[in-house]
Amino acid sequence: MPEKIILLNDLRSPLLPVPAAPDAPTGLLSDALGRPLHDLRISVTDRCNFRCVYCMPKEVFDKDYAYLPHSELLSFEEITRVARLFIAHGVEKIRLTGGEPLLRKNLERLVGMLRALPTPSGRPLDLTLTTNGSLLARKARALKDAGLDRVTVSLDALDDAVFRRMNDVDFAVADVLHGLDAAHEAGLGPIKVNMVVKRGTNEDQILPMARHFKGSPFILRFIEYMDVGASNGWNMVDVIPSAEVIRRIGAELPLAPVAANYTGETAARWRYLDGGGEVGVISSVTQAFCQDCTRMRLSTEGKLYTCLFATQGHDLRTLLRKERSDAEILGAVAQLWRGRTDRYSEQRTVDTSGLARGKKVEMSYIGG
Repeated sequence: MPEKIILLNDLRSPLLPVPAAPDAPTGLLSDALGRPLHDLRISVTDRCNFRCVYCMPKEVFDKDYAYLPHSELLSFEEITRVARLFIAHGVEKIRLTGGEPLLRKNLERLVGMLRALPTPSGRPLDLTLTTNGSLLARKARALKDAGLDRVTVSLDALDDAVFRRMNDVDFAVADVLHGLDAAHEAGLGPIKVNMVVKRGTNEDQILPMARHFKGSPFILRFIEYMDVGASNGWNMVDVIPSAEVIRRIGAELPLAPVAANYTGETAARWRYLDGGGEVGVISSVTQAFCQDCTRMRLSTEGKLYTCLFATQGHDLRTLLRKERSDAEILGAVAQLWRGRTDRYSEQRTVDTSGLARGKKVEMSYIGG
């Protein structure tokens, strides 16, 4: 198991530099590889009530782990300001993540604040949230009423014993399924269910999950076990390639590929030939999709990350709290994105064993 040496705040985060000249937003911002900025993922808390073995294992995140104090978290007003500025740069989709975002008190108030933001095109912002589902049954209606469009729910097994081992807090599958039903009844959708597949841990759940969600209102997606951060002790031997997942399902439930919904979609889509819906696979280990990545990530306390596998963030909170102008912050964000060259997954795919990984930020800190 990994040693308890991970201190998230030790990751270097230089102040986001403000360019000397103004940089008015055009909504057409692209990075050094020509990738547009369309998505912003916002972590609203570094806390989680699960201790999933691939994300926040108890050996690291135990009762003595030092989480961020509330004063260091971005306020809802600060988050909304950042979102407004990113929308001016072309962001059309915002995802709230964590940790477990539903642990953030009064989160529906933030949802309402974000929903009220206008977009240059006049089209509604795509506003979504990722959750482990533990609090969804009691929160779904309030989130929908506040303006949330849809949710993605993590569920790594249908077998209760396997799921309890994976979340490591003895949380039952039935409670997550209840949360899914509540979200559907509230009108959130389309609702996606994400299963991280780890060899030797829950691979026997691939077919039971496919059978269960086939023909349901939910879209099941299988995610390759990824080398995010350092706490999960990642090893390539634990990865089950998405191609193998599709072969296993297709042998019993025939599938056909489906075109992507939009450029940059992370999941490859497959549909059941009998019309029973679809499944997706997210293959960032074996089939990197860096060339289409349009995402920036904002951490709980206001650091910007240009890649899920980043080793360094950029301190935006200081600019917010030193009352720098909108124009200055817009220019700083534009400068950061234009210089972005991240393509970690492509580099790792070329040479998995030889890639120097460094001390990457934890997924629980900036969201998946």
